[in-house]
Amino acid sequence: MNTGALDPLLDTAVEYEASDLHLVVGVPPAFRVNGEIILADGDVLTEKNLATITDSLLNDLQRKKFEQDWELCISFLHPKAGRMRVTFYRRNATAELSLRFCGHEIPGREQLGLPAQIDELARKPNGLVLITGPTGAGKTTTMNYMVNLINQERRCKIVTIEDPIEFVHDNRCAIVVQQEVMTDVRSFHRALIHVLRQDPDVIVIGELRDPETIATALTAAETGHLVFATMHSPSVAQAVERIVGVFEGSTQRQVVLQLANSLQGIIAQELLAAVDRNRRVLAYELVIATGAVRNIVRENQLHQLENILQMGRKEGMVLMDNCLLDLYSKALITYDTAVSRARNPDKIAKRNG
Repeated sequence: MNTGALDPLLDTAVEYEASDLHLVVGVPPAFRVNGEIILADGDVLTEKNLATITDSLLNDLQRKKFEQDWELCISFLHPKAGRMRVTFYRRNATAELSLRFCGHEIPGREQLGLPAQIDELARKPNGLVLITGPTGAGKTTTMNYMVNLINQERRCKIVTIEDPIEFVHDNRCAIVVQQEVMTDVRSFHRALIHVLRQDPDVIVIGELRDPETIATALTAAETGHLVFATMHSPSVAQAVERIVGVFEGSTQRQVVLQLANSLQGIIAQELLAAVDRNRRVLAYELVIATGAVRNIVRENQLHQLENILQMGRKEGMVLMDNCLLDLYSKALITYDTAVSRARNPDKIAKRNG
């Protein structure tokens, strides 16, 4: 892989401490720094520029798949910028790129702003733990933090299925087998079936995308495995709704029961601009699967989850609006940021008054 055409941009990304690099025809290279897009000083990118960069990053199999599907996601390791995820897509029949920098190491829990209950979820012997939120909310980082914790503490086998692999884990206490979609396995669903035959203790699924993957993940969580998975939904209640909603009829009822029995916890995340605009702060909603939570899922009374989160502080549960209030009271985020992200803005305004 010859990344010569890309190297100067990657050097600048490292200098800026950028989280992402966007290469779009007609504008200069764009870096995302602390959540905001910053355009580089220089010439706009041309179709020829992007064709050269695209050709340098793809092997023959990847190039063929991109030509066929018009979209592709890969990972590669750069000597200076480290591991990154590269997403290729088409616009006006031209290939463009979005690069996400994964970092060289996994930060600690306090540095990430995660609650102590995350460690306890990682130490569960079995069941399902969901990490949810919008794109760019730090879901993959949280997931890999939990894998890293298990790897440091437990003699077991961890198998991950990722698209693509963003953090590489060395074998410490655990054996860690990381498989990448379209490099090592064909799909999440097919890989997950075979993972169950590899004698895993912990199974990590990069994303719950389809009914088959969800169904197999629930079965694995029910049969003695600890399963971590990410998905895109803004709250813990909507995460449950999305899992249940992809099924119909009698299958849906079976999935509800499986989820109620196997769920251990859900964290819904967002990354917000800090007061100083020089970094981002994690806001989250956290539900721990107590008996009351399992019953709410079983009876499909998800509108009651907010009350459970309010009353479940002793168990470590956190409502998103309460987390926002806490971040604002500690002067970590602005009042406007807290209100704009709140589910109930009047609550923030009332407490501020």
